[in-house]
Amino acid sequence: MNIQLTLDFLKDLRENNNREWFQENKPRYEEARKQMISLLNILIPAMRKMDEQVGPLEPKDCMFRIYRDIRFSKDKRPYKTNFGAVIGKGGRKSKYAGYYIHIEPGNSMLGGGIYHPSSEVLKSVRKEIYFNAPEFKKIINKDAFKSNFGDIRGEQLKRPPKDFPKDFPDVKWLKFKDYIAMQGVSDKLLLSDHFTEHALNAFKVMKPLQHFINKAIDMTDN
Repeated sequence: MNIQLTLDFLKDLRENNNREWFQENKPRYEEARKQMISLLNILIPAMRKMDEQVGPLEPKDCMFRIYRDIRFSKDKRPYKTNFGAVIGKGGRKSKYAGYYIHIEPGNSMLGGGIYHPSSEVLKSVRKEIYFNAPEFKKIINKDAFKSNFGDIRGEQLKRPPKDFPKDFPDVKWLKFKDYIAMQGVSDKLLLSDHFTEHALNAFKVMKPLQHFINKAIDMTDN
């Protein structure tokens, strides 16, 4: 595995984000993608041992396409300048919370949670927080969670969501439209021999949050 090849390709793609350059450099793309697959082939089995919810996955189940959907975007650049993947129950297309890895020169990340969930899923997560706020706060306020991820991130409503009391003491947590935890990863760390160990340790810290969210999502099916 040589993630440096991936970073080098993405750096050049950022400066040449057009179809002509991409086609001329398709072999480099394939090689860069192969390195990401190799990383996932290391992480996925280890993640399955760490979290029983992950289940059987292949890299193709987890990786996002590099092609951007530009149909309704003012930004017409055809390619993403990163490789991203979700390791979690059902892979990248799942409604469940997953562990996210993002490879981008100078802007790599490890994270997880749910991003832009359906209204049904979002309401279930809010209900879980409403009825179990002490458990939720205990998870996100642990020292290990704070040191790894800081605070929960995501878009927020300006006012409390409907169907929930405005005077709920922890109403700020109900205003979130996403529930994301994220940490930056330097290129130096990404290229180091202990990156996979670091990633697994970070994801282990995130596991209680994932399970809290997924417990709520399972309620949407009942």
